[in-house]
Amino acid sequence: MSEPPQGLPRYRVLTGPDDERFCRRVSDALDLGYQLHGSPALTFDGDAVIVAQAILWPAD
Repeated sequence: MSEPPQGLPRYRVLTGPDDERFCRRVSDALDLGYQLHGSPALTFDGDAVIVAQAILWPAD
């Protein structure tokens, strides 16, 4: 597949609290064929750890 499914963009940044739901979102993207791009970024918003992970659709 040369383009991401469901009209999704080639580059995405997933963000959210560092919890099971976020991990499942990243896992789902990997299952679709996306690849991780770089290391995750973490911050603390005063209540929870917030994580961001860039993902890329692989080039042909």
